Amino acid sequence: MSAFQGLEWTFDTVASAYDKMRPGYTENLYQTIFDYIPINKSSNVIEVGIGGGQATLPILKTGCDLTAVEYGEHFSKICKDKFKIYPNFSVITGKFQDIDFKLDSYDLVFSASAFHWIPEETGYRKVFSMLKSGGAFARFANHPFPDKGNPELCEEIQKLYAVYMNSSSPPVEYSREKAAERADIAKKYGYEDICFKLFKRTRTFSSKEYTGLLGTYSDHIALEAGKRIEFFSKIEHVIDSLGGKITVYDTMDLQLARKP
Repeated sequence: MSAFQGLEWTFDTVASAYDKMRPGYTENLYQTIFDYIPINKSSNVIEVGIGGGQATLPILKTGCDLTAVEYGEHFSKICKDKFKIYPNFSVITGKFQDIDFKLDSYDLVFSASAFHWIPEETGYRKVFSMLKSGGAFARFANHPFPDKGNPELCEEIQKLYAVYMNSSSPPVEYSREKAAERADIAKKYGYEDICFKLFKRTRTFSSKEYTGLLGTYSDHIALEAGKRIEFFSKIEHVIDSLGGKITVYDTMDLQLARKP
């Protein structure tokens, strides 16, 4: 279970900021999906946890019939407006595990930085039942890591996390071993042709932009408002005193699995 299980509600409270601050995914990640399972106008696709639609457009542009499932009402409204020019797009508001879908009917089910909120067995079994024979499940996520090129900055920010979030351990960069472990989950539920791939990029932020990003993370949102404001102010001060910029090193992992 995720360390933050039970905080799913937090994201919808900052839907507009999430839509603005959270990044999309790289073109080569999508090409890897399309090489694995061709998607076109005849394809039926489900997205689990659309959020602000950061992962949606490259798949929607194939012309497929794409239905998104989203727990947050504000996110659903944002995405209905964002993709309103696409007649092949629709949104169902609710929890994925509570919604009935046609069995053996979908070419692709994908989920970006969202599937960890669903209990493992429930999620994998449900996706398996929905897919056509030969259909694919694509699970991917972005794992940001603070500025490893500026160790003094990282150290000072970590001191603040120890005070405000009781986090004594420094962050650990997402690894190939973690991605392989996540990919192997699908084996337990009858999937085959399992593979994974990692993709890298960097993003650079001003101090205000960086705390704006942090304000879209569930555990940060859940902080008491006064404490969060003070915490973010001190992070901004540290960044401004050590160069005024912070670079985030992203690792995106993609797991692919097929229904026999």
